[in-house]
Amino acid sequence: MGGGQVTALRQAQGPMLDGLVAIVTGGASGIGAAIAAALHDEGAKIAVLDRDISGADERFAAFTADVSDRASVDAAVAAVAERFGRIDIVINNAGVGAQGDIAANDDDEWARVLSINVTGIARVTSAALPWLRKSPSAAVCNTASIASTTGLPQRALYSASKGAVSALTRAMAADHLREGIRVNAVNPGTADTPWVGRLLDSADDPAAERAALNARQPHGRLVSPDEVAGAVLYLVSPASGSTTGTFIEVDGGMAQLRLRPE
Repeated sequence: MGGGQVTALRQAQGPMLDGLVAIVTGGASGIGAAIAAALHDEGAKIAVLDRDISGADERFAAFTADVSDRASVDAAVAAVAERFGRIDIVINNAGVGAQGDIAANDDDEWARVLSINVTGIARVTSAALPWLRKSPSAAVCNTASIASTTGLPQRALYSASKGAVSALTRAMAADHLREGIRVNAVNPGTADTPWVGRLLDSADDPAAERAALNARQPHGRLVSPDEVAGAVLYLVSPASGSTTGTFIEVDGGMAQLRLRPE
């Protein structure tokens, strides 16, 4: 089937997420904003959950929520359900970074990062679970990381949290498959996001650090948020009904390829 035929078929079928309601945590900026836009372009109604909603796209409903606080999450998800009358898709994208080896962060920082990056997924998804169970096209997508499968230097705490996200994704998929809820993840490589930008700005030589991050990925550049959003769109689409308990690496080949030096 040629590209023109595919386009015509898509137009005949209509947007793939038409009428579905999607929650996107951390959806006011970076990868989350790109995911929200991609899902909206395919017909989904978007509810952004973020600690700071000032940067959220004006096309979307935005709700202030801190994924490390269960009361905050419960209130925000209830507000989404009241606003739209349904919840079909949950994108657990909110997260924080951490640098250093295992001695670099104290117990409070370990607890904070794990609460946001891991337990936050449980808080949001469990709050949405009654609505997901009613949906004819329920899907959850968690943002993991290349760090969950590949050892990166000076990322001990972050890697531990994202490894937990990968394991949690599989467990959630097993628990809820027979309820009609699919659960998958994306594993981005180093992406061109505000958080990475702040890391670069704080480096002794930002240009050299960017060059090193570009070179670390086999395709020679940072991953774009839109590329991650494309993978998420595939995973949550009703057209992917047999895809669950897995992940898509969006990393320029970093996890799987071993190219010879040029």
